[in-house]
Amino acid sequence: MNQEDYAPEDAYEAEDGCGDDAEATRREAGEAESSRASRGWWDRNADEYQSEHGAFLGDDRFVWGPEGLDEADAALLGPAHSLKGKDVLEIGAGAAQCSRWLAAQGARPVALDLSHRQLQHALRIGEGVPLVEADAGRLPFRDASFDLACSAYGAVPFVADPVNVMREVHRVLRPGGRWVFSVTHPIRWAFPDEPGPEGLSIAASYFDRTPYVEQDEQGRAVYVEHHRTLGDRVRDVVAGGFRLVDLVEPEWPEWNTQEWGGWSPLRGNLIPGTAIFVCERD
Repeated sequence: MNQEDYAPEDAYEAEDGCGDDAEATRREAGEAESSRASRGWWDRNADEYQSEHGAFLGDDRFVWGPEGLDEADAALLGPAHSLKGKDVLEIGAGAAQCSRWLAAQGARPVALDLSHRQLQHALRIGEGVPLVEADAGRLPFRDASFDLACSAYGAVPFVADPVNVMREVHRVLRPGGRWVFSVTHPIRWAFPDEPGPEGLSIAASYFDRTPYVEQDEQGRAVYVEHHRTLGDRVRDVVAGGFRLVDLVEPEWPEWNTQEWGGWSPLRGNLIPGTAIFVCERD
């Protein structure tokens, strides 16, 4: 996919487009259209994604983004020993790699994803983690069902109403619960989605919040990603009822030599690629 005319980054989990027939544009896309596009995109592309990136993600590793920040080191959900016995909801779980790591620490994770095909890959890798196919904006759980919630590039960048997702997560968390999610760093939307030097020149307004859409010949969205500024994300967290306790911008480590879509050592050493929001429910 060529995004030289459109600045937003493709998501960490979705750097390939629908195909040569998809037209890239910037236009409004509502909640229903965004959800339908995300479900279809992931059902079509899950096989290729898991084949290409499965080795980096591992079968039971919790990685927050392309930089390779590992929850085992970052402890954003809390020290590993504190996870034992905790009920944890992973949103946008893909093949449930993060949930599998959580289970290994003694937690009781539930892996939720919009894509049926992604959850089939979770079953392929291994059983033992409960899987739920559902929309992040309509979580099928009772109030106060979980101690923790997490999402590594899942759901949040793709929804038209992120505050609704925040409120749903708030609803299913118990008092004192922690909600940690990572997204493409908002500053990346001002730059072309290219890993080389061409990706270091500003190409669009950071303040243009018009969604990035790939659409078919009939104008139907097949991929949608929504841009929010850093301030927007903070306000969304607060509007959802949370208190923001940390904002982590992982630096690119020396050991990581891979390119992943628009993420690369070149760009990672100069501009942030991931933003991780650590939130708590009072």
